[in-house]
Amino acid sequence: MPFDITIKIGGEAGQGIQTVGSLLSWVCQRAGLYVMAINDFESRIRGGHSFIQIRISDRPVHAPHHAIDILVAMDQNTYRLHKNDVVSSGIILIEEDANIKDDKLKGVPFEKLAQDAGGKITSNTVAAGVCLALLGAPKQLIDEVLTQRFAAKSKKILDMNLKASGLGYQFVEAAAFEGVFTGGSGKSSRRLLEGSEAIAMGALAADCRFGAFYPMSPATGIMGHLVEQMDHIPLVVEQAEDEIAAVNMVIGAAFAGVRAMTATSGGGFCLMTEAVGLAAITETPVVIVNAQRPGPATGLPTRTAQADLLFVIHASQDEFPRFVFAPRNVHDAYAATARAFHLADKYQVPAIIMADQYLCDSWFTTEQSFEIPSAVKLYYATDEDLENPSDYRRFKVTESGVSPRALPCRGKALVVVCSDEHSEDGHITEDSTERIKMVDKRNAKLKDMRKEMQAPEVYFGDSDILLVGWGSTQGAIQEAVDILRADGKNVGSVTFGDLWPFPIQLATEVLQKARAFFMVEQNSGAQLGQIIQMQTGLNAGGAILKYDGRPFFPIEIAKDTQQHLR
Repeated sequence: MPFDITIKIGGEAGQGIQTVGSLLSWVCQRAGLYVMAINDFESRIRGGHSFIQIRISDRPVHAPHHAIDILVAMDQNTYRLHKNDVVSSGIILIEEDANIKDDKLKGVPFEKLAQDAGGKITSNTVAAGVCLALLGAPKQLIDEVLTQRFAAKSKKILDMNLKASGLGYQFVEAAAFEGVFTGGSGKSSRRLLEGSEAIAMGALAADCRFGAFYPMSPATGIMGHLVEQMDHIPLVVEQAEDEIAAVNMVIGAAFAGVRAMTATSGGGFCLMTEAVGLAAITETPVVIVNAQRPGPATGLPTRTAQADLLFVIHASQDEFPRFVFAPRNVHDAYAATARAFHLADKYQVPAIIMADQYLCDSWFTTEQSFEIPSAVKLYYATDEDLENPSDYRRFKVTESGVSPRALPCRGKALVVVCSDEHSEDGHITEDSTERIKMVDKRNAKLKDMRKEMQAPEVYFGDSDILLVGWGSTQGAIQEAVDILRADGKNVGSVTFGDLWPFPIQLATEVLQKARAFFMVEQNSGAQLGQIIQMQTGLNAGGAILKYDGRPFFPIEIAKDTQQHLR
């Protein structure tokens, strides 16, 4: 029998909620099951409510589910907040002296079992053992995962956690969810990956050798994954004093010929906008990740959003070409990041990756391979490539708008660059003819840049009604389509990953086939819908919008679509 089970573990920040979620996810992944987990936590260091919600299935899952089968309440506040989300056949695990009457409750002496194992701190591991026993997980597999996860700790800590999980496992008399682990080999070739790690992997695959950043949720994890590789490959990652310094360090490294990146969120990107213009006028290829969160100002630092799109495609003064990509899943995050480096280099423009907190901080099972190229194509000119290095002009006008890019101090060519408007040789000019020539030269790149844009991903594209979204909402949108089609509705979806230069022809060909299309976005203004109208003249029939800082549930999209179809 197919199964689809959701577990929510909640408590105060500092109670080890992520540890429980990590153990559950890794055991399920090792058994060959599909996992999708979201992290929900407040920005307060201590005292705020946090939870991790894990969806486990024998089929691929790409979005969170709204209904809970097992609720692990590490405190009573979790019970109060989430008890109504538990299905009628569900189970609520809570400390046995909670003094709450509820038919779904199963009291567990978390603290006593943890003390018996060696310390109260292992209450979270006890909870993991209880949950895995309810799912029918093999004890040997649990021990293997624990041993691997605590390999860097002392033997005392490992033994204490093994005992804690064992006591939790023994507390459960029988599996409440039979068949979940049937046939699991413990040797799955699938990967459990979070979006921030996939972005870092994509950067490394593209030969990124320098990163600079100032910590800002939810982008910090991306740079953290790069830092982990510094001892293994020639890579430098620097924590700067602020976002302005970080992006300017990246521009400096890229100017010298190093592939470089930074990652921030909307507020940090605001500070970087002047430097984005510097990269544009000096035609220096840089990659910037904007991991979106709700704003304005500080907003909701640990929540998710898609409200920076219009800002990003117009960021910095005046007009100049740029690439904007929005990864739709973890494999897309890897591939889009690698493409961003490649295309930024090829066209000598900034490339911006629009991630978000949901994608960066969630875990997904993926079966796709992450191929590392044997060689990375580099787009710079040596003396041998230049007809006359002594007559080199950094901003030489060409039909494509792309000038030969020599690197400073790497040959006979003299590289002259400035932040003012300039002539072909890079020197400052205020001549009106030269100004027009340079603007036209930069904009000439757009023709070929647009050809690089990939078509949106279509799911049941010949349907009467299309749900249109972008970036990480793809999984929820496609599952909503499945729900609607099962109900007899002729609905499909289109999700964009390549956003700018907007793929006008590709978008028009897909959207004009449908009787109507509705935007699905995590902002209050249907920002992609505005771009579609502006670029193609096509108007959405309505919008399904969510901007409370939480990710979409597929059922929400399906229900709102039903309202539009009435």
